[in-house]
Amino acid sequence: MKKLASLFLSLGMILSVAAGCSNSDSSTQAGSSESKALVIGIDDKFAPMGFRDEKNEIVGFDIDYARAAGEKMGVEVTFQPIDWKAKESELNSGRIDLIWNGYTITDERKEKVLFTKPYLANAQVIVTKADSDIAKISDLAGKVVGLQALSSAADALNANEVKSQVKSITEFPDNVLALSDLKIGRLDAVIIDEIVARYYMTKEEGTFKIVEESLAPEEYGVGVKKGNEALLAELQAALDQLNQDGTAATISEKWFGEDKVLK
Repeated sequence: MKKLASLFLSLGMILSVAAGCSNSDSSTQAGSSESKALVIGIDDKFAPMGFRDEKNEIVGFDIDYARAAGEKMGVEVTFQPIDWKAKESELNSGRIDLIWNGYTITDERKEKVLFTKPYLANAQVIVTKADSDIAKISDLAGKVVGLQALSSAADALNANEVKSQVKSITEFPDNVLALSDLKIGRLDAVIIDEIVARYYMTKEEGTFKIVEESLAPEEYGVGVKKGNEALLAELQAALDQLNQDGTAATISEKWFGEDKVLK
């Protein structure tokens, strides 16, 4: 009898451990409804979409927008600064659940990730110093141009015939460094998101100007790992609710002074 009781006790312990392991696995899957948490990959130097303020806290339009969506979904969101050049690798590896920080929708990226519907319109523009004689795209011929590496700015320049005419192209890990080099004269122009350019122009009035002729119109979306259609559908439903109840418009007015969110 003692042996039989011991056998049942051992079997019970094994089943208990197995159940515990099973529950642990299901609750730690990135982006699953079980985990009740989403890790969002961002470029923390991409103002006004996502950046660090004077207190070193991560703020911005996309930060507020993501938090509001998380509330609708009933999940906690955390923000993980990443190397923007490796954003799709970070997503596909499972280290982050979403790419959400002024992430431009392109055909090439659609092959790598799932996208929500576009939520904000943007364009790639040419920024120069205020006293520059560059007035149109063709004026970039013979000039030193800067841009963020592996960004849609690079895609826009690569798609334009003027690329073969520029003197050189310098790639930077973020737009802040590119604009700093433009300011001190190491660059003649920077290719950059219009939304970002206009934000920095308000911070340094009279320093920069935007060339009227833009390189490429584009739209921002949120990137979701391929195969995770359930998360995509849940997130899109939350974004739709933010549009319908006016929350998205309020966030936009806070950061842009107007409602720029696409309906």
